Amino acid sequence: MEFQPVGFGGSERPRVVLPAPDPGLSGRIGAASTLDELARAVAAHPDSMDAWAALGQWYERSEVTVVNAVAAYACFRVGYHRGLDALRRNGWNGSQSVRWEDAPNRGFLRCVSGLARMADRLGELPEAERCARFLIDLDPDWNQSTGMAEPVG
Repeated sequence: MEFQPVGFGGSERPRVVLPAPDPGLSGRIGAASTLDELARAVAAHPDSMDAWAALGQWYERSEVTVVNAVAAYACFRVGYHRGLDALRRNGWNGSQSVRWEDAPNRGFLRCVSGLARMADRLGELPEAERCARFLIDLDPDWNQSTGMAEPVG
């Protein structure tokens, strides 16, 4: 199934860019090599979508079990809701785009994408489809071949 963005008229619609994540936290997440290190980053920065996305991706890339899929789903779900809160605090009203090319938005978009993948893996197909559509509504350049893959760059 191919998804198309919601039409909002002629020119590109306004976009919202989240505040840049703490560079120290980004470095800590990037350097984390264990579940414990990622969990500590999340515990220290529970509002960080980047931290939740990284923790969700750790579970997603771990041994394929229902436990890991549910844990990944939960991490992505928390990051998704933290992201919606952050977007609203930064003026998002649901009609502006949230683009991958704006690097501060990537943690949130990774959470939405991860939530779509884990919902699909767990058989929650309406949720997977809703998230896939939401990604394209947020960023019309999102990879439309699967509706879920993260753009390059």
